[in-house]
Amino acid sequence: MTDPQPDPSRSAASASRRATDDPNVFLIPDEALPPGFADKVRAGDFSPVAARQAATVLLVRDSADGPEFLLLRRKRTSGFAAGAWVFPGGVVDGGDAEGGIVERLDGPTPMQWAERLGLTDPAQAVGFVVAAVREAFEETGILLARVAEDATNPGGRETLDVARRALLADVVDLRQVLVTRSLRIAADKLLYLAHWITPEPEPRRYDTRFFLARVEANAVCTPHEAEMTESVWLTARGAVHYFELGSLKMLPPTVHTLRRLAGHASVDDIFAALAEAPVPAIMPVMRVVPDGVTIELPPEAR
Repeated sequence: MTDPQPDPSRSAASASRRATDDPNVFLIPDEALPPGFADKVRAGDFSPVAARQAATVLLVRDSADGPEFLLLRRKRTSGFAAGAWVFPGGVVDGGDAEGGIVERLDGPTPMQWAERLGLTDPAQAVGFVVAAVREAFEETGILLARVAEDATNPGGRETLDVARRALLADVVDLRQVLVTRSLRIAADKLLYLAHWITPEPEPRRYDTRFFLARVEANAVCTPHEAEMTESVWLTARGAVHYFELGSLKMLPPTVHTLRRLAGHASVDDIFAALAEAPVPAIMPVMRVVPDGVTIELPPEAR
């Protein structure tokens, strides 16, 4: 969902991040910073705003070159991460955690999801999972769902396109899409991967849970044109290489996550290696340096 435009004089959310010699440090150069932002960081002249709950999903498929990840390019006019290549994702909506959606959820139970996400409220945990699935469908057209065993009216690709447009227009919610097409959310295809919190100086902040989702090798992405301009499937190593060359604009959580996944030969390898891996909350720190502002990852991310 699109948020109101932020005050550009206060936010560095869309400024270009550059690689440094330290993979845990990113630089926003002076010329890319909004006026007064460095002074605000230096003086600590801000009161952190509450971080909105959000979910991001890495859609991954096997290829001859190894696992490929789907990246979407945000519009240059976007209020957040303008022009950046991102994973599908967005804010958790109120309907994502409503009780009825649980009836359409395969895989871990709400309590199991809560335990894995480190939450006490199962409904809140389900909200993150459903938001990841909903955002992937809205932004790419790929629905992480399967036909129910007792299906009486399974729909095809054409009906999903219609459902996607209705969902984007807020005519229906995801549960209605699933029920009317005899579908169930394939949450057993999701792996909880990371937890990122936007640095405190930013006026627009998110508390984001990252999930990995396996898709078929022939999965087709149709980007949501209102928010995205194009899409590409890349290996983790390839995407990071382009970022380090300066030809692919990405945010630190995207780069760090791809670097973490670059050494795996297959999607199965990733799931096997990270199924039970700890998922600490990561909130980078911003510091003023002579040539700009750095975004530094805390020890728990290294």
